Amino acid sequence: MSDSSPLPPVRLHSEAELARAALSTPLLARAARLARWAGPDTRVDAGGSLVEEQLPAAADQLGLTGDDAAAYAAEAWRVALDSGLVEIADEDSGTVRTGEALALLTGSPQEVLTVWLAALETVLADASVPDLDDLVDALDEGGEIDFASLDWDPEAEAAFLDGVLGNLYLLTVSEDGAGDGPVPLPALAASMIVPDDMGEPTDDVLEQVSDAMMRLDDQFRTLEPVGLVEYRPVDEALMADADEELAAPVEEADVSRYGMVRLTPLGAYGLRARLMEAGFEAPVVGELADKGADVLLDGTAAFGPSAALAETELWLNRHEPLSGARELLAAARGTDAGGPLRRLRCQQALSLVGGEAEPALREVLDDPELGGLARVWLSERGAAEVPAPSQDLVFWLTIDTVAAQLAAEGNSEELQALVEGLAEQHSGFFAAAWRVEHPATADVLEAMGRLHPDKKVAKEARKAAFKARSQQGG
Repeated sequence: MSDSSPLPPVRLHSEAELARAALSTPLLARAARLARWAGPDTRVDAGGSLVEEQLPAAADQLGLTGDDAAAYAAEAWRVALDSGLVEIADEDSGTVRTGEALALLTGSPQEVLTVWLAALETVLADASVPDLDDLVDALDEGGEIDFASLDWDPEAEAAFLDGVLGNLYLLTVSEDGAGDGPVPLPALAASMIVPDDMGEPTDDVLEQVSDAMMRLDDQFRTLEPVGLVEYRPVDEALMADADEELAAPVEEADVSRYGMVRLTPLGAYGLRARLMEAGFEAPVVGELADKGADVLLDGTAAFGPSAALAETELWLNRHEPLSGARELLAAARGTDAGGPLRRLRCQQALSLVGGEAEPALREVLDDPELGGLARVWLSERGAAEVPAPSQDLVFWLTIDTVAAQLAAEGNSEELQALVEGLAEQHSGFFAAAWRVEHPATADVLEAMGRLHPDKKVAKEARKAAFKARSQQGG
């Protein structure tokens, strides 16, 4: 992902809901329980980890049993230490004391989330480390880890996981993405491995995807207890014969057997915080609700339809219909490049406003930029005495509408259908359209020439665009 353009806006749950979710995550709950359990007799080693003799008691405190109980207890303690729930009281004696962060867990939602974000960083760091068996195998004769034998680059591994999580965030918040649904693990792995311009993946690339899936399976198992994701692991039967099964095309089998991951609402909050810290622009639906109409129309220009609608509804809820309509109309004016899309967003916003706004629309009937959309609004509501638009106004509004659609969607199928319809409905459209005094006339006609499937009509559009550009130059 590039940080040069904003990400799609995310819809976050309230901080109160997110804080409750954070407190109920297994890992933070365990860390807090150990922090409250720790006392003067609790001993840690030089790195702050619980000494081995205390792990059974810690596991018992957490109600953990089985072979992995000590490991889970050690992990919870590490989270407690790194997030400030406990602190080293005396390094020489290896004693601990309650950390200042423990009190934050009973504080404001923002304070709770601050602690959770610290816990998340610890877990993310752990997720990038090879598993214990690999580390044991890499011990040299002196008991030190031979990192070269692991074929492990800590920075590259962390960057890979960050990239995967960034793609998961993007898939979750995008209009045509997964939304609240799960994402197949093969799709996430492929998003990091398979080049965008590659047609059929080579065997080598498929093998890389398979290896990445195995790494991600371990990592998502680690990340689930902190509440970042909900994860359905790769089927153990496939893991038993990974080389044969994972090389098979995924669509030939039940894709869920290959792992499914869903970003939780808490996870969306956490990843957005990390993306913002990394320099990305990651907007949130609702951020513009208390801003002016000019900020709303410009800010939602890059939003998808549903996000723009949600943001606009929140803005309208804070305004009286008549005064809100006047503010929106005033903000929609302008001959700059962003003007057409502002007017489109204004028209969409006004479609949500009731008849109380009618006086505001009548006030702009003679406005050369707003008169067209005002007539559309009034006519759609069956208002009386709506003056017929002049031919010039009809063509100006047409150019403005296509320019807005170009800015919002690019060369979409919907825009192509609009272009075809315009050419069919208006005989001599191009002969008249090039004369329209609109800043985007030439660009719109060029786009129509690109998009229209009929070569003859496309040629007419290109000729009209040339005339329009010549007129602008003159």
